[in-house]
Amino acid sequence: MGLLEGKIGLVVGVANKNSIAWGVAQSWHAEGATLVFTYQGERFKQKVEELVETLDRESVILPCDVTVDESITFVFQQVKEKFGRLDMVLHAVAFAPREALDGEFAATSREAFKVALDVSAYSLVALAREAAPLMHGGGSITALSFYGAEKVMPHYNVMGVAKAALEASTRYLAAGLGQQQIRVNCISAGPVNTLAGRGISDFHIMMDHHQTHAPLRRNVLLEEIGATAAFLASDGAAAITGQVIYVDCGYSIMGM
Repeated sequence: MGLLEGKIGLVVGVANKNSIAWGVAQSWHAEGATLVFTYQGERFKQKVEELVETLDRESVILPCDVTVDESITFVFQQVKEKFGRLDMVLHAVAFAPREALDGEFAATSREAFKVALDVSAYSLVALAREAAPLMHGGGSITALSFYGAEKVMPHYNVMGVAKAALEASTRYLAAGLGQQQIRVNCISAGPVNTLAGRGISDFHIMMDHHQTHAPLRRNVLLEEIGATAAFLASDGAAAITGQVIYVDCGYSIMGM
């Protein structure tokens, strides 16, 4: 029996086969979970559908714009109608306008700042608010972060601020939802060659630097992030909440 046998999971943020969200979804599926996927706009609908077709159990696919409360509410209404409950949520959405990732951070526009914080951080709060009533007897919410939330990374700029807000939101949500036995954690993954990653200038340099300086002398694999996410969603992690778990081959421990 898998770690997540019989559990219902919501996966928000799959863009393509290289997405960390897809790596987590594959791990959750392999451990026995039934999954609900969301997609952002028609651009990603077909890609998500093609990926889900490769799974050997029925899954649900729903549209969701995390900047619109009504869209989020619709997703959870559908989950409630079909399953009556929810056990785990993966938050894997982040966005900042490209121009806000280059140049000086002081040049960040008010609008770009608002967009980055809304999509990348507030959306976790909105998802948790709707998920909590469906998590009868407890549940797990996991968000994806990056070391740029803690240390300055070139060309990360406002996204680093957004990820810092995401990690702080994780702690406050964990404190607020703990009495309902709902756990909220972050995985801070090392750089992965995803669609979002490639949006960062000189991303290949970041990948090479991590590989050279991480204690394990390599970059993290999607399946390794997925395995951590499966553990955090399992009963084995029942006493873990409000934490940022680094899955980065040890890069974050290094000073030089």
